[in-house]
Amino acid sequence: MAECFQRIPCDPCMHACPRGAILPFKDINDTPVIDYNRCNGCALCVTRCPGLALFVLDYTYSAREAVVKMPYEFLPLPEPETTVTALDRRGEAVCAARVVKVVTGEKMDRTALIWLAVPKELAMEVRHCRVPQRGEKIDG
Repeated sequence: MAECFQRIPCDPCMHACPRGAILPFKDINDTPVIDYNRCNGCALCVTRCPGLALFVLDYTYSAREAVVKMPYEFLPLPEPETTVTALDRRGEAVCAARVVKVVTGEKMDRTALIWLAVPKELAMEVRHCRVPQRGEKIDG
């Protein structure tokens, strides 16, 4: 999914996709158009987006949960299997979420990719998370 809210000259996501799922831009200012039949959910595009405007939703994760794969640029990184507070676009708590996986790498330019398991019905609301500090209660 792409949530690019401005038309700006930007296309690194298209170049990052090995499957050609982000279609070529007619104009460098266009917002990404995704061919979901080509997308395998690898999320390489997510970490290349300088505006942090891309994410992947996997509704096949389990019967009750979806996985939201999103960029994360804060420290400390959450640990897999920990519980975090999932946040919406306004930064408001949506629910408790479980960190499934944290992916980092040199080519990711300091943008980690985190996978959050959330209730399926809330997947379209979750866009970030807050990692609890020691002793802090989880919201949601």
